Amino acid sequence: MKSIEVVAAVIFDKQGRIFATQRGYGEWKDWWEFPGGKIEAGETPQQALKREIREELDAEIEVGELLCTIDYDYPNFHLTMHCFKCKLADNHVTLLEHEAAKWLVPSELHSVRWLPADEQIIDILSTYGQDFYRQ
Repeated sequence: MKSIEVVAAVIFDKQGRIFATQRGYGEWKDWWEFPGGKIEAGETPQQALKREIREELDAEIEVGELLCTIDYDYPNFHLTMHCFKCKLADNHVTLLEHEAAKWLVPSELHSVRWLPADEQIIDILSTYGQDFYRQ
């Protein structure tokens, strides 16, 4: 089975909300995910995440601590996803690849249909207290 290694930005704001994006293409169109993408040769996970967020959201982020690494078997590939706690460097976001985005408070995280691997991040986030969500 093919393996893919990616990074994901779990972006928090000062109000404790979490940024979610909706896929606008492919097999998983309309499902929600944390933005990010593949690590390219020679990149650190943090460098890849900053590049991917510029490409997807035309935004600059500050990459914080590693929250978790998710391993998930999709039907056609194995995904390893390194998830980092992040914040926007400013409030500028432009959707370049996603069809929608929204800020969710922790109690709203289950209100959207997450990709299966991203759902595991939601389960981990639910174990943290409210102070964890504030930047």
